[in-house]
Amino acid sequence: MGEAQKTFQVPRHHTSLKKPLWVVLTVSVISMLLISTHMFPRQGKKSSSDALSAWLPAHVRKHTDEEIAARAVVRDILKTPPSITENSKIAFLFLTPGTLPFEKLWDEFFKGHEGKFSIYIHPSKERPVHISRHFSDREIHSDEVTWGRISMVDAEKRLLVNALEDPDNQHFVLLSESCIPLHTFDYTYRYLLYSNISFIESFVDPGQHGTGRHMEHMLPEIAREDFRKGAQ
Repeated sequence: MGEAQKTFQVPRHHTSLKKPLWVVLTVSVISMLLISTHMFPRQGKKSSSDALSAWLPAHVRKHTDEEIAARAVVRDILKTPPSITENSKIAFLFLTPGTLPFEKLWDEFFKGHEGKFSIYIHPSKERPVHISRHFSDREIHSDEVTWGRISMVDAEKRLLVNALEDPDNQHFVLLSESCIPLHTFDYTYRYLLYSNISFIESFVDPGQHGTGRHMEHMLPEIAREDFRKGAQ
């Protein structure tokens, strides 16, 4: 009988030792999970939500700022029919230091199409001498312009503001003294008047006069991979 008691007492003794160890391990694991969840709740939630949203359809997930802007362009601009008045005109904005060297060529371009165009000239250095009646008395208030500086933007704004005074001006073409027409007026007029988008010269130039002009102080608004070269 004594041996039987010893046989039953031994397993009871080992069970009483294992139970506290199992409880301690369980509590430790749960505590670690709770602590990690408390310390890193947003980071884990954000990364998982971002990963999930990337797989969701466009009409279900939350849109980014870039997607909202692109959607507005497509919906409100590209799908908007061109606005045409009874006397719709194209405004030609000449940004020049003085006399236009190709004025005679432009005169041939405009000849016979009076009433379909407007001309505005911003001479930044000297009053130009005109040989065409289309360009006479078309100068606006101007100021000195330095290439690559904000004064160039100011001059362009002056030209645009003056052109906007005429409600019949539907499209605006910014030109320098070295620009020449490559197509007939009729072709240019129809092409621009029945278009509802803008045309801006912008291209990637990996050389020192292109992307090489990107500067660190442009960050973060203008990233190097978004930097483009173009006309004024």
